[in-house]
Amino acid sequence: MPQNEYMEKHRKEHGRRLDHEERVRKREAREAHTISAKATNLRGFKAKKFAEERHKHKIQMRKQIKALEEKNVKSAGDKDPSQPLPSYLLDRNNPQQAKSLSSAIKNRRSEKSARYSVPIPKVSDMFKVVATGKRKNKGWKRMVTKPTFVGPDFTRRPVKMERFIRPMGLRYKKAHVTNPQLNVTVQLPIISVKKNPQQQLYTQLGVLTRGTIIEVNVSELGLTTAGGKVVWGRW
Repeated sequence: MPQNEYMEKHRKEHGRRLDHEERVRKREAREAHTISAKATNLRGFKAKKFAEERHKHKIQMRKQIKALEEKNVKSAGDKDPSQPLPSYLLDRNNPQQAKSLSSAIKNRRSEKSARYSVPIPKVSDMFKVVATGKRKNKGWKRMVTKPTFVGPDFTRRPVKMERFIRPMGLRYKKAHVTNPQLNVTVQLPIISVKKNPQQQLYTQLGVLTRGTIIEVNVSELGLTTAGGKVVWGRW
């Protein structure tokens, strides 16, 4: 018998308690009271984590409810054909298309977000925990251990409110870019970080890892459009 399967084995041999379903039902009924007590009494970091989990759970529940509502949309074709609509009411509020429209919008959004998708392995050692506080017992700050880009007008937040620290030694301003048409490699100033395939958080922080799409200033190369205008930024 594999390890940790003794409970399944006992259940197969001896079955469950006679009041198992009733106990499960009562436990589920008490769950709302337990959650309410936790939300009322938790303090500090545990309260923050609990609130985040509840927020994610509520979002998931809303999505499920919305999906069920879309499935239960009444179709306009169920009406009695003996009472035809006049021509000026034929285009008004056709609920039969609600599901198809919403699914089309979702597909379009997913295609738009997957435009820059790159199959890159996950980076695990991105942050280092920075201990803070009088006795160094708080660990909510993170130091970025990879190269980053911040804009020229970047100003750090106050020390007590700064969660992510980007060291000066790892802030890059320029990137080596190879032009396959001109067969040259030049050093160009970075304008912005467009997409980091690892996480959305890395894109917001401007982290430069493998596969990151950046926008650079190509005005020095003298590239022009079909209309004769000088190209300024390209990624």
